[in-house]
Amino acid sequence: MERRTLTPRPGWQQTVEAQGLIYPLTRYPDNSFRPYWDESAYYVLTLDEVEALEGTVEELHRMCLAAADHIVTAGRFADLGITDPRVAHAVAESWHRRAELPSLYGRFDLRYDGTGPAKLLEYNADTPTSLVEAASPQWFWMEERFPGADQWNSLHERLVAAWREQAPLLPPGSPLHFAHTSDDETGEDLMTVAYLKETAEQAGLDTDWISMEEIGWDPLSERFVDNGLRFIRSVFKLYPWEWLTTDRFAGHVLDTLDNGGGTGSTLWIEPAWKMLLSNKALLAVLWELYPDHPNLLPTHLDGPRDLAATTGYVTKPLLGREGAGVTIHQPGSGDPLVRDEPCCYQALAPLPAFDGNHVVLGAWVVGDEAAGLGIRESAGLVTDGYARFLPHVIL
Repeated sequence: MERRTLTPRPGWQQTVEAQGLIYPLTRYPDNSFRPYWDESAYYVLTLDEVEALEGTVEELHRMCLAAADHIVTAGRFADLGITDPRVAHAVAESWHRRAELPSLYGRFDLRYDGTGPAKLLEYNADTPTSLVEAASPQWFWMEERFPGADQWNSLHERLVAAWREQAPLLPPGSPLHFAHTSDDETGEDLMTVAYLKETAEQAGLDTDWISMEEIGWDPLSERFVDNGLRFIRSVFKLYPWEWLTTDRFAGHVLDTLDNGGGTGSTLWIEPAWKMLLSNKALLAVLWELYPDHPNLLPTHLDGPRDLAATTGYVTKPLLGREGAGVTIHQPGSGDPLVRDEPCCYQALAPLPAFDGNHVVLGAWVVGDEAAGLGIRESAGLVTDGYARFLPHVIL
């Protein structure tokens, strides 16, 4: 794995915007704009590295499914902060019926420097973003700048194939709605949903478009409806389950949830069991089930334990995006701090620095198979909303 510099293409911003990346710049606190899509450098990986990472990702995915099964079987929902019995029941029922429920994709965040085993930092299998840039603009960048090279990127083909394979699980006679929240100001959620809608259409599915805020509730029929007053039988939502089960419509969601048994009215994608994989308590459960696994970092729920004196630790809220609420504690930095809010405490494994840039690998899973790679850089050790996306090639 190597970082190399390169002169950006003339008109690169207009190019990537035309390819769906309508958020190529990031606004900083001083109101300046700097590239989010950064093609002033790129990463080179060898085929051996990519094949090893693919194997690691698929093994981690299998381990996460086993951990999800353990959480349900042992009834450990409280460890995930799921204390509402109705939500716990919905998640468990969804898990037991998972073969009947469409499930699409997820993204592992990995620490990797090219010299040792990749380490799992977290898994987002409910509402992962940075998909558009990983699937489309970086592929076209490679074809233009390095014709004849290759890339760890079969995202588009696998997404289309996944929709086609799971089409029989969708309710017949009604479109699959695609929903994003209109609160997103950057356009990232909008374009992620738009891209996934396009892949579903290429798979032959009938689709429609709606924002979460436009979804209505018909009290007479007791059904969710779209802005044309049609029943919403199935919907892909880029909207976290922890919001869906706690906002003012949460009771209606649970009352009408189609968990594959055919008794509900609305089938939500991703399914409710994905709450088990997008909660950082999963990291502690994995460490319990697979202690000393080479791709895992020691992680606990009750506090940092001996990590405070040995490796140092990272405190992570069980739920959250873009590094929000993440704090880093160096070894020997003082008395261990245990927060009141639900958190996990993961051994500190500082992100590797390439030319002073801290790198995290976003490895994609579609269905149960490794499907691609996106690389982000940050100035600090926490990958936050100011991180940059850099393309990669296999040479």
